[in-house]
Amino acid sequence: MSVQSKPEPQASRPYVPGYGIPESVEGTLPWSHVEERLAQARNYWVGTVRPNGRPHGVPVWGVWVEGTLYFGGGPETRWSRNLAAHPQVAVHLESGDDVVILEGTVDRISDPADPSVTRIDDAYEAKYQMRHGIPFWVLRPRLAFAWSKFPDNATRWRFT
Repeated sequence: MSVQSKPEPQASRPYVPGYGIPESVEGTLPWSHVEERLAQARNYWVGTVRPNGRPHGVPVWGVWVEGTLYFGGGPETRWSRNLAAHPQVAVHLESGDDVVILEGTVDRISDPADPSVTRIDDAYEAKYQMRHGIPFWVLRPRLAFAWSKFPDNATRWRFT
């Protein structure tokens, strides 16, 4: 389930000196490439930072709905506590060859009356055959990166 209701982000090239990434935007991936992979992915790797500064990564289930990634997590899990203290996050899919990475800041939906809960749970049920229920983390990306043939089609998107 993926409906793009927001303006499509503008493609550019990531800054990775010395890796042969072309300077021209010709050959970059379309945003639909990212949307398809995010909608179809079963697992999302979430990278957070512990209170002492050490990194922490964990795979989670989630859904991509209308340009936003929603993923669950009990409030007592290490990574949820990390996000509550430091809401900056990196999320990537499992493939190291067909890469999708999102970066941004998360918010939390914990109110069962929030109007988006039913829509998120419907998407969760369609994907995983179960409803998740609150709470959900909400990632509206600030940056996205993707490539399927590095460095030729390495692409970066910025969000407003």
